Amino acid sequence: MTDTTKLVCLPFAGAGASFYRPWTALAGAELEIVALQLPGRERMIDDEPYRDAHRAVDGLTAQLGGTKGRLALFGHSLGAVLAFELAHRLSAAPGVEVAHLFVSGSPAPDRGREGRATGLSDDEFLARVGEFAGYHHPAFDDPEMRELLLPTLRADVEMHESYTPSTALPLDVPITVLRGADDELVSAEDAEAWSKVAGLTCEYVEVPGGHMYLTDAAPELLRLVTSAVR
Repeated sequence: MTDTTKLVCLPFAGAGASFYRPWTALAGAELEIVALQLPGRERMIDDEPYRDAHRAVDGLTAQLGGTKGRLALFGHSLGAVLAFELAHRLSAAPGVEVAHLFVSGSPAPDRGREGRATGLSDDEFLARVGEFAGYHHPAFDDPEMRELLLPTLRADVEMHESYTPSTALPLDVPITVLRGADDELVSAEDAEAWSKVAGLTCEYVEVPGGHMYLTDAAPELLRLVTSAVR
């Protein structure tokens, strides 16, 4: 019988849990994909989005409820710092084994981004976010979709840009740091600095692509995750 590890997946700014839905079919028997949802999108579109990462982690912890057993966490960009904070909380929870933390496309927790988008006009904000990500979502070209999606994206970006870590204590969980080799938002130095928060092992892995490499790399990512948690 194959032991299954729950892979708790945290969304990047503007994204919802559905981004990870295709991963379920790709994950195989060793991983169970658990995609957490933030308010202000998809089935929670009418809920006020978070602007504070620690309040967001409160809500994400509640979503997991009394989850027990072996799990790993994956987060990209904003999702990486949420996964880091959630890993600290779950490591102290009874009956939970946090087997691994995968952080992607993110500077280490104590390193904020130099560029900022919070407070800009709508057009300037979207242009700046597009520069950060190296990617423009076509939904923002539709006026109705833009009006619907922009407040949540603004809240997510504010949450990420105002984030400070809740603790300076090392995380006693193996960490794998992932970065697109052509990522112009997160430098290799910023990504490798995750080693400072690692209480156990910390592996740095570069993969082909830019900041949003993971939109096309799910099979390779899940093979890497499966190998690491096996």
